[in-house]
Amino acid sequence: MRKHPALLLLAFACVASGGSANPYESAPSARLLPAPSAKLDSLVRAGSVGTAPTCSDAAFLRRVYLDVLGTLPTREEAEAFLADNSPAKREQLVGRLLERPEFADYWGMKWGDLLRIKSEFPVNLWPNAAQAYDAWVRAVLAQNMPYSEFARQLITASGSNFRVPQANFLRAAGGRDPESLAAAAARVFMGTRLEGWPPKLRADMAAFFSGVRFKPTKEWKEEILVVEPGPEAPADLLLPDGESVSPPRGTDPRAAFARWLVTSPESPFAAVGANRIWFWLFGKGIVHEPDDFRPDNPPTNPALLDWLAKQFSASGYDTKKLLAIILNSATYQASSIPGEGGAFSYPVRRLEAEVLVDAINQVTGSEDEYSSLIPEPFTFLPEGTRAVALPDGSITSSVLELLGRPPRDTGLVAERASRMTAPQRLQLLNSRYVLQKLKTSAKLRELTKSGKDARGVTDALYLTILSRYPTELERNTIQAHQSPGKQPPKEWMLDVAWALINSPEFLYKH
Repeated sequence: MRKHPALLLLAFACVASGGSANPYESAPSARLLPAPSAKLDSLVRAGSVGTAPTCSDAAFLRRVYLDVLGTLPTREEAEAFLADNSPAKREQLVGRLLERPEFADYWGMKWGDLLRIKSEFPVNLWPNAAQAYDAWVRAVLAQNMPYSEFARQLITASGSNFRVPQANFLRAAGGRDPESLAAAAARVFMGTRLEGWPPKLRADMAAFFSGVRFKPTKEWKEEILVVEPGPEAPADLLLPDGESVSPPRGTDPRAAFARWLVTSPESPFAAVGANRIWFWLFGKGIVHEPDDFRPDNPPTNPALLDWLAKQFSASGYDTKKLLAIILNSATYQASSIPGEGGAFSYPVRRLEAEVLVDAINQVTGSEDEYSSLIPEPFTFLPEGTRAVALPDGSITSSVLELLGRPPRDTGLVAERASRMTAPQRLQLLNSRYVLQKLKTSAKLRELTKSGKDARGVTDALYLTILSRYPTELERNTIQAHQSPGKQPPKEWMLDVAWALINSPEFLYKH
């Protein structure tokens, strides 16, 4: 496959600017935003200098699919949405996407990073436990379990780590001592790193986990999590806000901590949860990083974070409701092109490794094979398994590792590499990985039948890969590259697909 200079220009140059030709911005819309979303926008404006213009329908379509499902819209979905003239179509799309099964897979991947869902070093859960844990997380996301109940079950679970998936939260903490267990709970649900606390406060927090024991069974790698409060356990325990609590003897002290965590006005639980959702949608938290809440790292917009936390709590910790508020806001739907004077714009950021691999496979109609070096319950995963749905951090590939999939060693968001590197660019530009998928793609060959002429094929390519129609400048660039003849040959079509897959517009959320 040739790499034509004109198509290199198409891949790496800015092909449109300003006005109605700009595929990323749209004219101001008369859409009536839901009241909570409008309130969110007012808080953002109060904390900055406004927002950038509204993004185009095509930019919103691609953005919301990637942010909610971790997948691209199909060509047919893109055509239907762009042809829809309903003023409520964006809000309706958000509602539909939040109910799609892909939501649980993509957000399960995000939670898998935080919860360290991984078979082997350094977590050593073993495949049976890791896959049970992953399946449970995705099931509760699909059911939209209240975030408060999700946290309570993880913190207080007891039983076999093979048969009670939630027990793997503490099993994967990285240590068996009470302070390590407390550190896991603090990191995930209080957004803080326990090692930065004063020794006395660390000891008080660890006391809630002092009775946790892990007992082996005759089944390889299975352990039973039990609570056995010892005689040295203090009668009064101090909660993180300084309040004293006295769990009845014989009860699990973790339950008292979990109750304080999800109900106390002094708990950071709601703010941390809301901030993490904001981080996952915008790439930067109101408190950043989202696992580093501390007095000398204050929120950039305290009023906004407080309001989001109250909305989250008042909804009964309904994650999808909070997502809908944010996704329907003008803030989320702002253009990625920076506005004047530092106005808020949607932050451009590279697709996650798993999402990028899945997107290439979706465009080309191909798939990757994934296998585990750990021999049970299977060596090779079923055909068609998407990268975002891999159930275990130990199951990976050289491509995913190169593109920055996190090893899940620490549970910190910083583990995921998000910057494009030179080796990654070379992999996408020159490796057989991409070129072979393009050359053997039956799906792309089928696109030659999607239009009677080169214009129809070009439209189909752009809708499939970038979820929008090409601009006139792009059409002219492609036309100059085509070979003469009535039916466009496979060669130029694959060259265009190669250029688009290597374009920043494909590789980044925008």
